[in-house]
Amino acid sequence: METTAAALARRQVATLRYQFPYMEAGGGPPGRPPGLVATVRAAVDVAGRLAEERDIVLFAGGKSLGGRMTSTAAAEQPLPGVRGLVFFGFPLHPAGRPATKRAGHLAHVGLPMLFLQGTRDRLADLDLLGPVLESLEPAPTLHVVVDADHGFHVLKRTGRTDEDVIDGLAAVVAAWMEDVAVTP
Repeated sequence: METTAAALARRQVATLRYQFPYMEAGGGPPGRPPGLVATVRAAVDVAGRLAEERDIVLFAGGKSLGGRMTSTAAAEQPLPGVRGLVFFGFPLHPAGRPATKRAGHLAHVGLPMLFLQGTRDRLADLDLLGPVLESLEPAPTLHVVVDADHGFHVLKRTGRTDEDVIDGLAAVVAAWMEDVAVTP
């Protein structure tokens, strides 16, 4: 995420990175969704105050579980000031167990959403994710990275580096945010 935050900063996109309590404790099980959602809400509150002070548009999101808990929080109750959500590798299902149960809450988000997914992501079968996204309003944006896995690592034979991929994702995110920010 440090590399991603730096790539976004080069495109004038500020980020607020935070950790869930289980990460602060050094790992282990992530804990129950209510605690994870509370952490998301606390981070959005801090980010919202900073964004307001600087008169910038607020977006929320995250990588994997962080993104899913952000969308869960938004589905349960609006995230104050947030204009859209960005997911770096939405974890649609556990590895090797394709399903769509984890996406049920997305229909209740009601915000523009950007999904960044790799074709080799074992936590998001794109054949399952596509139909889920087609059913959502407003229509979300899906950006697929060919040959990338859940961490956006690509095969050496592609000729691209992980940094190339992250830089490309940052460009996509910045352009999407600009479009969303000017949409009434």
